[in-house]
Amino acid sequence: MSDKPFVINDRRKFTAEGEFRPDVPHEERAPEPTASEAPAAPATEAVRGPQLVSEPEAAAPVEAPEAPPLPEIPAEQLEQARRAYDATVDRLDTAVRAMDPGGKHLPPMTFDRLVQSLYMQALIQLGGAPEPGQPAQVDLMGARSTVDMLNVLAEKTKGNLSPDEEKLLQTALFEGHMGFLEVTQALSQQAAQRNPGAPGSMPPVPGGPSIVR
Repeated sequence: MSDKPFVINDRRKFTAEGEFRPDVPHEERAPEPTASEAPAAPATEAVRGPQLVSEPEAAAPVEAPEAPPLPEIPAEQLEQARRAYDATVDRLDTAVRAMDPGGKHLPPMTFDRLVQSLYMQALIQLGGAPEPGQPAQVDLMGARSTVDMLNVLAEKTKGNLSPDEEKLLQTALFEGHMGFLEVTQALSQQAAQRNPGAPGSMPPVPGGPSIVR
């Protein structure tokens, strides 16, 4: 074992106060940063913790725009429009008769003709009265709309019809309702036979509505 004493060299460059020690060579001292080289101060932004991201709010349902209010038409303008319409219809009828003197011409519109027209339209939409040699064409949505027109007509004319008009309207409604049920049941049975178990194609439940012949 060597008898040389141990020499401890203090290699620290700074004192406890943070200043350079007197024995540190000048070339080892790092130059102090100038103002232009000073590190940028961190942005004074508050430290934020983890943010909870909420689910996007459900979009508000889009409401259909309200229809603009109907303008009030003066009674005088209504009367003028009616007279002009009647005069135009008269001239049209005269021209049609002149071109086809022996032909059939439309009778004036009445409540009975209105009901009969809607009933016949619903009958055709349900596949009735097809063209000769042509298969029946069914328009369920159209038939439903036409039968609903008859329902509205019955509701709005309640208490304002003669007995014969009331009977005609109720008969047309009954036939429209029952015809619609008959066609929808037949289509449902056909769909059930082609694709058993398919939604909406089940045959009618026993005891349900039926057509009275």
